[in-house]
Amino acid sequence: MLPFEPVGPDGPQGPGISIDLGDPTAAPSTSVTFLLLLTLLSLLPAILLSCTAFTKIVVVLGLTRNALGLQQIPPNQVLAGLALFLSIFVMAPVLSQINDAGLQPYLAGDLAPQEAWDAGLEPLRSFMLAHTGESELQLLSDVSGREIPESRTEVATTILIPAFMLSELKQAFIIGFVIFVPFLVIDIVVSGALMALGMMMMPPVMVSLPFKLLLFVLVDGWSLIITSVMTSYSG
Repeated sequence: MLPFEPVGPDGPQGPGISIDLGDPTAAPSTSVTFLLLLTLLSLLPAILLSCTAFTKIVVVLGLTRNALGLQQIPPNQVLAGLALFLSIFVMAPVLSQINDAGLQPYLAGDLAPQEAWDAGLEPLRSFMLAHTGESELQLLSDVSGREIPESRTEVATTILIPAFMLSELKQAFIIGFVIFVPFLVIDIVVSGALMALGMMMMPPVMVSLPFKLLLFVLVDGWSLIITSVMTSYSG
């Protein structure tokens, strides 16, 4: 045994120490705002692909290029850029509602972070619900082992997002089918004419491509496609 017992230092004297976390509804500091901005930028590609009209628009534009028989014209960058700005045009009212309902009240200190998140998410959920089919919601609910709620507004976001993406792909393929039909007719007619003339070695695509381009220009194809995609979100 030791001849003496070790004695530790005395604790701090005076009133107890407390940590002030501040008012949760106070306006966020510049560092917090900058951190939130960086987080949003890192998640922006995933949000763009899964929660906006970008996927549907870029798929329709890609199917249009394939229907014309073109390989890399217009380039992928051009199609992606056009789809991006058309998506911003479609999502502008939703983004404005998110800003007014969630972002600005949070920056002003009127809403706590969780309240601002729920308020800002609601306009985006309303947009996705308006363009999501019942069959897709039912499918994702069955796969996840959950019962679909009686009200569509009570559907979980984790179910709503993939259901919305499936609905967008379905609608894009329907539009793509309609686009393919007239160009397929041209290919069949050209192939039949070449066979009747005995021109077996002539690729039908080389002959039909100018006719498809001419038809596309005469009917103002880009305007028709963009109009059909934009009007699908007007409801």
